[in-house]
Amino acid sequence: MSVAGITETVQYLTFKLGDEVFAFDVAKVREILELTTITKVPQTPDFMRGVINLRGSVVPVIDLRLTFGMECTEKTVNTCIIVVEVDLSCESIIMGVLADSVQEVVEMEPDHIEPPPQLGTKLNIEFIKGMGKVDDDFVMILDIDKVFSSDELIDIQGRTIQ
Repeated sequence: MSVAGITETVQYLTFKLGDEVFAFDVAKVREILELTTITKVPQTPDFMRGVINLRGSVVPVIDLRLTFGMECTEKTVNTCIIVVEVDLSCESIIMGVLADSVQEVVEMEPDHIEPPPQLGTKLNIEFIKGMGKVDDDFVMILDIDKVFSSDELIDIQGRTIQ
């Protein structure tokens, strides 16, 4: 049983947060950077670790581990920043996402992607596009446009350009 809306083979960038493997559609990924100096911005949410200078542009960096209720991302030799493009209403926001490590780019057929599990009505799982199967393991395919609410993204964007 495939996921509604995923009708063709898509390439995904897989990455790890803790022991779990997640994926973004490669069409949303701009580049992958080694961990660099992140400048903390006062009075921002905990999940916003700060900003980086990306070729003269200020780019907010988000710690998905904190967003998902995990421990803060530790700095290791494999820690990196995945620069993604997030659609917010009619404009795109460029932001960095901390990852423990980047794995690989995989192609997934629609019939190898299951719908996200239904965990009750109280939990918001809209940001999970589906559960992909790669070598007998599950990969949580994230919809980066839905991981954060519009209000959170507007707040982040507003705080980084002040």
